[in-house]
Amino acid sequence: MTGLRKRVTTGFVSIVCLLFFSGMVSFLELSHLSRDTEDILKANARNIELAREMLDAAHEQNIALVHLSVFGDREYDSLCRASMERLESALLVAQTEALDKSFLDSLAFATTELRLLTDSYLTWAEEAPAGKPATASGPDSLRHGWYDGEYEALYGRLTSAIKNYMTSTQSSLAPRAEQMKKNAYRAVTPVLISLAVMIAIVLMLSYFMNLYCVDPVLKMNKGLGDYLAYRVPFVAKGDFKDEMLQLKEKIDALIALSKQQKN
Repeated sequence: MTGLRKRVTTGFVSIVCLLFFSGMVSFLELSHLSRDTEDILKANARNIELAREMLDAAHEQNIALVHLSVFGDREYDSLCRASMERLESALLVAQTEALDKSFLDSLAFATTELRLLTDSYLTWAEEAPAGKPATASGPDSLRHGWYDGEYEALYGRLTSAIKNYMTSTQSSLAPRAEQMKKNAYRAVTPVLISLAVMIAIVLMLSYFMNLYCVDPVLKMNKGLGDYLAYRVPFVAKGDFKDEMLQLKEKIDALIALSKQQKN
């Protein structure tokens, strides 16, 4: 490979390599950023889904307990147990999937309290005479007003714990969003650095192309034109190297040969 071609090839290969490297680095960083964003959105959606499942189960539990304790309707016994199992199943899934289980402690405690209170009431209701309202008589905890005095307060604590769990992801969004911001800057930085370096390389390449290629060709073209038109001696002053120097020397040789043949 001759000198001129080597310089041009080296310049353009350097630009291509720089673009490829910066593109790969930015692609990897953007992939990490995309994956982090997707994880945050999935975790948030999953929290909301589980919280909605627990709220629905708690609501059904509440309806069943109203019919059982207030109206004495024994047909809601199975719904009460099914809703309790549904609530505990959703809680178990949340405990399994959660990275930070601190938000689930109060929820688990409230669910356990609800389970114990529900089982106690159902045990009493099964032993009570059929057709008799459950709130009419029995132990103090199951007398009239049991729902308002005990169950309703516990139900309120449970729903509050579920709502706190639902918003738990939001509390962790700020630091994760800040980390994503840093990742975004990190993804863009290689591109900006590569852009600055590439501009410098292009300017250097343009300078040397003009110095070693364009200017010598223009000077030789002007000198050769003056010689052919006005018989002015061929003079091309400049920094001639490599193939341009060889071309100038060959033109000088041709001119000298032409003069010898005329003589």
